[in-house]
Amino acid sequence: MGGSAYIPFDERSGDESVVYFTRELSPAGLLKAYDEVSGALAGKVAVKLHTGEPHGPNIIPRPWVKELMQKRLDAGTIVETNTYYEGGRHNTEVHRKTIQENGWTFAPVDIMDADGTAMLPVRGGKWFTEMSVGKSLLDYESLLALTHFKGHAMGGFGGSNKNIGIGCADGQVGKKMIHTTPGSSDMWDIAEEELMERMTESAKAAIDHFGRNVAFVNVMRNMSVSCDCEGTAAQPVVTPDVGILSSLDMLAIDQACVDIVYAMPPDVRHDMVERIESRRGLRQLTYMAELGVGNARYKIVDLDNGGREVTAADIAAQAGDTWVDDGQGHYAD
Repeated sequence: MGGSAYIPFDERSGDESVVYFTRELSPAGLLKAYDEVSGALAGKVAVKLHTGEPHGPNIIPRPWVKELMQKRLDAGTIVETNTYYEGGRHNTEVHRKTIQENGWTFAPVDIMDADGTAMLPVRGGKWFTEMSVGKSLLDYESLLALTHFKGHAMGGFGGSNKNIGIGCADGQVGKKMIHTTPGSSDMWDIAEEELMERMTESAKAAIDHFGRNVAFVNVMRNMSVSCDCEGTAAQPVVTPDVGILSSLDMLAIDQACVDIVYAMPPDVRHDMVERIESRRGLRQLTYMAELGVGNARYKIVDLDNGGREVTAADIAAQAGDTWVDDGQGHYAD
């Protein structure tokens, strides 16, 4: 089912999408990557990002997002949903406190399921015909997935697919549909390939809703094998910083990020690849292809070198060149 076997680029078929890349991990780099895909966004824009558990160390730096919002998306809104698990974002009241505590105070933040849920159709799915999302997702005309690419305890990796598929599903209905078999006493009983497929169908419901008005930015920085959901309990960062990617194709951008990781030397990629494969996370990619949400082939445009085409291997060879360890297992800002 494509959950643990990595498919090399030259063994994939189909059309190619464009993925943009910059090594510049800074506010300017984020603007550079965003500008290449911003034309897809119109009207009222929802910026879906992970605002983090209290004091989460690896989320996209707030100053970067602040500059993006103020210079490019001054009318945009950061959007989130409550979590399925107990913690600092489990309900709207504690979630708002965590948002304040983590410094997301420079732009409006909409907890989309604060006032209820809505159902979106899932076209072509095998697990769902509809998915429950935060109600106010329907108030927006465009969606920007601003994603911290990293590992994930259940998904193997967390890219744009996870950011949208889990992150737009509401906390108590949609996320339960993804994670829990009806009637089960184990809220996390759905795992491996089935979880990847359910997550992907949820993401497809959201991106189908927005049609052409959706764009994706993945930040490959501070990549722990842990998701930002784990907050300060996240495992130490072991994967070198890479840069920022952007695309109009959700599969292409997540596939490119995974390809960059797999192109790293074995000792460097080991922990992240082990996390991805042990959770059958590669099924996210093959199922996205089966559902027709994007292309597994792509060309990468190097924004730092006049737009020349580069490969995932080219990027991986330079990963970590500016890596500075802050002595605590995290990259220094």
